[in-house]
Amino acid sequence: METRAPYVLIGAFVMAAVLAVFGFVYWLNNTGGIGPRTSYRVQFQGPVPGLLVGAGVLFNGIRVGEVTELGLAQDNPRFVNATISVASATPVRTDTRVGLDFQGLTGVPVVALEGGTIAAKSDVPLTLIAEAGAGQSMTQAARDALRRVDSVLVDNAGPLKDTIANFKTFSDGLARNTGKLDGIVAGLEKMTGGGTPVPKLTYDLRAPQDLGPVGKALSASLAIPEPTAVAMLQTQRMLFSPVRDNPGFAEFLWADSIPKLVQARLIDSFENLDIAHAPLRTTDLGQADYQLLIDIRRFRIATEGEPRVEIGMSARIVDKSGKAIASRLVEASEKLDKIEPSAAVAAFDAAFSRIAKELIGWTVQAV
Repeated sequence: METRAPYVLIGAFVMAAVLAVFGFVYWLNNTGGIGPRTSYRVQFQGPVPGLLVGAGVLFNGIRVGEVTELGLAQDNPRFVNATISVASATPVRTDTRVGLDFQGLTGVPVVALEGGTIAAKSDVPLTLIAEAGAGQSMTQAARDALRRVDSVLVDNAGPLKDTIANFKTFSDGLARNTGKLDGIVAGLEKMTGGGTPVPKLTYDLRAPQDLGPVGKALSASLAIPEPTAVAMLQTQRMLFSPVRDNPGFAEFLWADSIPKLVQARLIDSFENLDIAHAPLRTTDLGQADYQLLIDIRRFRIATEGEPRVEIGMSARIVDKSGKAIASRLVEASEKLDKIEPSAAVAAFDAAFSRIAKELIGWTVQAV
């Protein structure tokens, strides 16, 4: 017996030390350490699911104490009475709001105190009345919310069904008119300068190569300034008479404005006749013996009656002093079997070739 006694004493001492440590930790965690405490009675007007003795008490989110006692109210079994012990420095007032809060993922309940301005009388025990529904759990709140949503859906089943049907009708209409909507969007993009730009198709006018016999070559220097024309002809677009919108020519462009293009191809035509006496582009009378002045009157596709290409010009030859020594009108038209860009350009080439040959022969004879 004497041999076993020390071991019993040692074991008892170890167990007492372990219990003391656990007790100290529990006391430190729940009472907040050393300091004066004040107890208050709290009455909940409903169930308090999960609330236990030892649960924390928070004031404005800060832990100030714990629940020390829980029990049912004797006068009303639906009510729950609780006693809380908090640090005496906690500013608990008569109108401090009381509720339950659920912390963490597991929803551990704590008593939540908040605010208050009316000081309590020191000689009257303070009883705090919790807000109605303070003990309602998050699960119950979710059930109530779902129940209210379900009630709203039941009450509005008819209108909701009609709304869904209208959405279906609207989506079916959109599906049937997808092509039109794409066209509208494309038009808006074009108006606002957005979208992917459609490349323009550029067409040139061809100068005649075979000019045939013209009697003689140029014996004097000649200048061909840029032809004059009304503003409507100062364009790279294909012109129609009467004016019309032709989608087949929406992306059509001449290589230059019509006056500049006619000037360049007339000079090319004279060069094809006699490269040694090629005309100049300058308008300075001192640099050339003569000038061939061109005024463009028509350069268009006529759609009235039989479709055709029409070119009309007036020409004057002036000397260095500015005196006109000759003038004439030159016109040409070419039948157009199909109103589309390539056919129109071929017709313009044919009509311009006849005009260029006529102008070259007339100019050579005049100068």
